[in-house]
Amino acid sequence: MLETQVLTTLDDLPSGQWDALFEDTLEGFDYLRAIEGAGLAGFEWRYVLAHRDGRLVGAVPAFITDYRLETTFEGASRRIAEQVRRLAPGVITPKLACLGSPCTETATVGFAPDLADAERPIVLSALVRAFGREAVRSGCALSGVKDADHAQAELWAAAMKQGGYSPVSGQAIADLDIDFPTIDVYLARLSSGVRKDMRRKLRSRPKVRIEVRSDLGSDLPRAMDLYHQTLARAEAQLETLTPTFFTEVAARMPGHAVFVLYYVGGDLLAFNLLLEDGEVLLDKFFCMEAERGRAHNLYFLSWFYNLERCLARGLKRYRSGQANLADKVRLGSRLTPTTMYFRHRNGLLNGALRALAPLVMGDPLEGLAA
Repeated sequence: MLETQVLTTLDDLPSGQWDALFEDTLEGFDYLRAIEGAGLAGFEWRYVLAHRDGRLVGAVPAFITDYRLETTFEGASRRIAEQVRRLAPGVITPKLACLGSPCTETATVGFAPDLADAERPIVLSALVRAFGREAVRSGCALSGVKDADHAQAELWAAAMKQGGYSPVSGQAIADLDIDFPTIDVYLARLSSGVRKDMRRKLRSRPKVRIEVRSDLGSDLPRAMDLYHQTLARAEAQLETLTPTFFTEVAARMPGHAVFVLYYVGGDLLAFNLLLEDGEVLLDKFFCMEAERGRAHNLYFLSWFYNLERCLARGLKRYRSGQANLADKVRLGSRLTPTTMYFRHRNGLLNGALRALAPLVMGDPLEGLAA
């Protein structure tokens, strides 16, 4: 018999039990615990567990926050939503209970490795129902899933349909297989125009000093300034990171978290937080001063530095995240779709959101096919 439980802190669960269910992820117990300890304003954390005969067989992280719906809208739809929020904030800024994490690439459910495939839909459905009860208990009008893992698409789709959730296309994730022996071979695969453009951009490299560190140290205040500049340019962002987030990740993930800093004339103009294991380099955050950073092509220098790091360390895949997808496609990445799900407790509002969602969200892959 399955028994479910919802924790409010990972401190109540041994790290080995959690990570045993998430064998192939960099964003495991230590990363989630760093998020929990970062003091992100407006967030409460949940961890939904399923046990069978006293043994942990399934788990998924979750969070609760006040969610501004207009952040997912575009153009005129966003302006209308902002006006509605001022008149009726409870409608357009509902309390959201969401499976997944604001700081991970996907919502991935962990299963005991020996759990039969036929049992996994049963476990996921139990986790979804348990979180639904937690959402009601916490007074959440809106429930959802943030960026359901494409590798588990069928599992998520079945569980969400059963729970009455509606799907919406999420932001795609960019990956590049490191199946080339040198940067020159990689460049040769790109179109002639892109190859010429990249070689021109790389000429700025001698003016840039690159430093690799296990923490930000005394550069943390400047790094936070760069982060806030980058955040201000973003179209939408669910969370705002804190200095503690970066120090917690560094402290909890030695050997897996690395900071790459980009200096010009002694000034720190960009930094990159990378997570890595023996297979994958995961680009979590690239933050840059806009004008001078672009003048020195720092985004593209970071791209090539990261590829060189993959080659030097024998890594097989570079996962570069969900931003700047057009550039990443030009640079040879493949895009993997994600799906978000939502359900409003009010039937009328749920129907309205279901009708509006495809219109205001659009297709994040449109126009980006390689």
